[in-house]
Amino acid sequence: MSRRAKIATYVVMVVLAVPFVFPTWWMITASLLPANEVLAYPPKLFPNQPQWENYKAAFTDFPLAQQYFNSLYIAVLVTLGTMFFSSLAGYAFARIRFRGEKVFGLILIGLMVPSEVTIIPLFRLVDDLGLTNTHWPLIVVPIFGAPSVLATFVMRQFFITIPGELEEAGRLDGLSRFGLYRRVAMPIAKPALAAVAIFTFLNTWNFFLEPLVYLTDKDMFTLPVALTQYVDVYGGHLWNVQLAAATTTVVPVLVVFIIAQRQFVEGLAQSGLKG
Repeated sequence: MSRRAKIATYVVMVVLAVPFVFPTWWMITASLLPANEVLAYPPKLFPNQPQWENYKAAFTDFPLAQQYFNSLYIAVLVTLGTMFFSSLAGYAFARIRFRGEKVFGLILIGLMVPSEVTIIPLFRLVDDLGLTNTHWPLIVVPIFGAPSVLATFVMRQFFITIPGELEEAGRLDGLSRFGLYRRVAMPIAKPALAAVAIFTFLNTWNFFLEPLVYLTDKDMFTLPVALTQYVDVYGGHLWNVQLAAATTTVVPVLVVFIIAQRQFVEGLAQSGLKG
């Protein structure tokens, strides 16, 4: 590629990136503005006197630290649980021949069922079990419900690509079926696991409908629901404090993606989902 072509490519990429970068940049800068300047037109993209106390107010005037912890530990538990059970199920569907293996196509129908369709019967079930206003439904339902179907599909597609010779060598070494899964399949499944980890963590971190339905106590809220509660005593929106809190919620997602972005791309490519 010539020098001019490279320059033209970078210019086009920068222009295309503006619609995606601008909202994030505005969110960060607006979180440092006084409340009466947040909605100013044209928007202020460079605050003259950054109001860092907006971030302090987000944690001192509201239970943001507790809500942050709620979102973080729920996302971590759901991610770890989904990685474990989806890898087990994906391996079984990819490498084990059994009478009910054709049911996998039926399981994929779960991808086409919106969560809004199942939220009412799930709430009835959770309420009958006495688990409303707890985090249990936010942890157990995603791990064993429809949200894990995509993870199972990704893991199955990856395990299908494993050469059969590797398992034959493992059998000669006396490995059981679970031993083959643990010592042969899993060590080379890191790219697929990284892909599952990232989209599961992101999906769980952004849960809104489920916490809104299951939870009633503010101290039990997760961040997406908590971000709707930033109002003063008169019911007016505290936009600058709300944006400060929203800015802090971006950090864990960026950290997870930066750490595992290469494995994420490789995992999607090898599972047939890239593009």
